[in-house]
Amino acid sequence: MDRRGMCVANVQYKRPGGGSSGGGKGLLRYLTYRDSPDDPAHFVAGQERWSDHGLGRSVAEITRQCEGWQSQHVGMFSLVYNVNPDLMAMVEPENREQFVRELTEQVTEAFFQARGIDTGVEWSYVLHNRTTTDVESPGRDDPHTHVILPGTYYDEDSGERVPLYFSRNDSVNHIQLLHRLTERQMERQIEHYVGLDWEQRYDAIALERERERTVTNEPAHGTFISDSGMEIAFWCGTRQTDEDTTAAGYYTMTPEDDIVFRPLIRELNHEEAELLAQLMHSELGGDFARLRSLASDIDRVTNQQREHLFAELHQLDFNPARQPSVEQSRPIEQAPGFDIDF
Repeated sequence: MDRRGMCVANVQYKRPGGGSSGGGKGLLRYLTYRDSPDDPAHFVAGQERWSDHGLGRSVAEITRQCEGWQSQHVGMFSLVYNVNPDLMAMVEPENREQFVRELTEQVTEAFFQARGIDTGVEWSYVLHNRTTTDVESPGRDDPHTHVILPGTYYDEDSGERVPLYFSRNDSVNHIQLLHRLTERQMERQIEHYVGLDWEQRYDAIALERERERTVTNEPAHGTFISDSGMEIAFWCGTRQTDEDTTAAGYYTMTPEDDIVFRPLIRELNHEEAELLAQLMHSELGGDFARLRSLASDIDRVTNQQREHLFAELHQLDFNPARQPSVEQSRPIEQAPGFDIDF
């Protein structure tokens, strides 16, 4: 895999001022009380949200320190570490929070050491436990951290605080240095937490996704009308979510001619997803409304009904030249409590 895609590490800054409800203090409040734009943070009684490395453990304390240590142009820096969700999925769920915390602490300290700031820089960080919102694989674990840094640091040679810079030019590129250290630490940790074969496993998922996309080389399975009134082609198919699960849904084209997947039924094992994709293709007759309705019905069934459904699907041949459709074979809806109407 491309090492640059292992973890996002971005830096931004807030100018001094902004008032008590805006600027840096507004950012700190947001980071404290939100995991994502839509989800509130979940607090544990007796535990502080922020991990303190010299800058503070609360909005008030961090704000006060940053205001006292601001430079002429920078009130505070904010740094984000966001691990690739495909790699995070390989880490055992109980280890994911520790993985991100370890990455944050190791890279941040190594970054200032590499820059020759022997006295270090005060900083604090908060961990957010959100899930992904991407259209192809929503709902995956996506823990990430936000680091806050002041606008200055103590310089031992001058005996005073001096401005902290993040230069990005031909002679000094601190952003490139940060990315390189992040990639190096990611490699160490992923080998430790996942195993030496992590890259082969990652590449295997990528290759399977490429294979699954080849369904779009076939004639379109049907069309639907978009909100703007355009006729859009679609193909029933699957997309592997991680090593253990796959989603069934459909592929379509964006206005920019990119192929995108839209999951309809998630967290299936690979064989179940393939069977459902074949079922949706064979039964929908190009009718997109029927596709959505069928997927919705299947997604609502009980575990017992789902077991019966897949027992039936295993016995079917979805080649229409050799096998009658589900409607012509023994009806699945005859299972106790099964009310899907194909």
